[in-house]
Amino acid sequence: MSGTVKLRDMSRNDREPLIHLENEDLMPLPAPLDVAEKDRAWAVLSEQSKHRYECRLDDTCAVNLPQPKSAQDEKKLVAKFLSGLDKLFEKENNWTFLQPLLLTMEHCTGCQTCAESCHIFEASGRNELYRPTFRSEILRRLYFKHVKRGGLLSAWQHGGTELNWPMVARLIELAYRCNLCRRCAQACPIGCDNGLVAHELRKLFSQEMGIAPKEIHENGAMLQLKAGSSTGMTAEIVKDNVAFVDEDISERTGIEVHTPWDVKGADVMLIHNAGEIMAWPENPGAFGLILTLAGVSWTMSSELAAYDAINYGLWYDDAQFARVALKHVEAAKKLGVKRIVVGECGHASKALCVIADRLLAGDLNIPRESYLPLLRDIVLNGKIKFDPERNDFPVTLHDPCNMVRLMGIVEPQREIVRALCPQFREMEPHGVKNYCCGGGSGFAIMSGNNFPDWRFHVSGRRKLEQVLNAFGDCLGPETPKYLCAPCSNCKGQFRDMISYYNLWEKNRLLYGGLVELVVNAMADVKRGFIEWEWR
Repeated sequence: MSGTVKLRDMSRNDREPLIHLENEDLMPLPAPLDVAEKDRAWAVLSEQSKHRYECRLDDTCAVNLPQPKSAQDEKKLVAKFLSGLDKLFEKENNWTFLQPLLLTMEHCTGCQTCAESCHIFEASGRNELYRPTFRSEILRRLYFKHVKRGGLLSAWQHGGTELNWPMVARLIELAYRCNLCRRCAQACPIGCDNGLVAHELRKLFSQEMGIAPKEIHENGAMLQLKAGSSTGMTAEIVKDNVAFVDEDISERTGIEVHTPWDVKGADVMLIHNAGEIMAWPENPGAFGLILTLAGVSWTMSSELAAYDAINYGLWYDDAQFARVALKHVEAAKKLGVKRIVVGECGHASKALCVIADRLLAGDLNIPRESYLPLLRDIVLNGKIKFDPERNDFPVTLHDPCNMVRLMGIVEPQREIVRALCPQFREMEPHGVKNYCCGGGSGFAIMSGNNFPDWRFHVSGRRKLEQVLNAFGDCLGPETPKYLCAPCSNCKGQFRDMISYYNLWEKNRLLYGGLVELVVNAMADVKRGFIEWEWR
């Protein structure tokens, strides 16, 4: 690893990365990965990528930002950055998040309590570049110098920094070295939010400079708004897939399931992350079975069949966020449903149930909620008969950041798992003190260049340690075990990490959602959803 990086290094006018991480630099992993990882080399950033893209932060490339062709182009980009910086601190341009951003800029004491709560800083071997206050301090100095126009006095009071293209280019990448889990904000004694700083920087780069990772902008928000889905599925394809899943669920369980479409006046309009329908169709199938047996008046919208619950704008762009959120509530308004329930997707739940409150008013303010309280009530009200012995294998529960820490939904999922899983064991820490899966804020779908290696080795490292520790008494392959992740984005991260570290073949570690556990424990189904033998 290179020497300790300083704030002034961000302006260094060369193409060498500020740091380079190796496995031995990182936080140690528990057995059995403490030995296995030593021989696992990181993917090397190709020379072609180094030549084409701005990769001068940490030998990792997430954003695929093309290098400017001339010094004049660099100056234009810096000018755009300054224009966006001003707008970031103007009420008319950032009325949604200006107040907490100003609090963070003007009142941070530098106590570093946030750093002790950051899984990325800890996993990196406590590298200064990933300290939550590092990027915030860069923005703070720019704020006092260029927004407040502090000049030399500001540099004396708050520290100076040279604004040039290398610094902006590095800051763009650094904004995508944070999961936006906001564990740092929870830990701050005065409420500063360094996770928000990363989000606001991403917003500046997208809304003012047109810079964002392809996976969450071009292949995400733009494709969703243009074609109806970021998956490429049309409404007809989605409805055909759901019908096939209904048939499969009916045959497997012996209980007839038919997803109701476009039922006007239904109590619940259910929306799913499209990833569930493509990658984990048993999940929406389980929802259909549970709601049918519980006698809930529910529906799905044909208009949203392809236009799913995902809202990529939550991660990087307020304008795209608003466009997607309006699509969701307009569909519900047309059907006249009483409430919208979001399925197993943490960021979709936060987007529609919390952040959209700043946007939706009048008749667009339709009640919106996560599925977790509804599912808890169904499981515990006695209408469905359960046999917990069907789930008599070790189970641990991952807490999706957006549901638990950012929405305060802590107990409903635990009440369900305690009731249905005799061998449930908690991760430590858990609840609002949980650690991010490492795939949050878009990372789980960002796969350009060598970024997945950084995601597996650094951002997902603390959570991987938690999972292994939770199953410390039964890690051997003779004991199948279940990692319950009630969030589609988190499942994508766990799928990739389990594959990367070969944890199914070597340790019989299976991941899945919460509703699958619920169906598996139903006393009257012929076959459950969790069958270890054929996997």
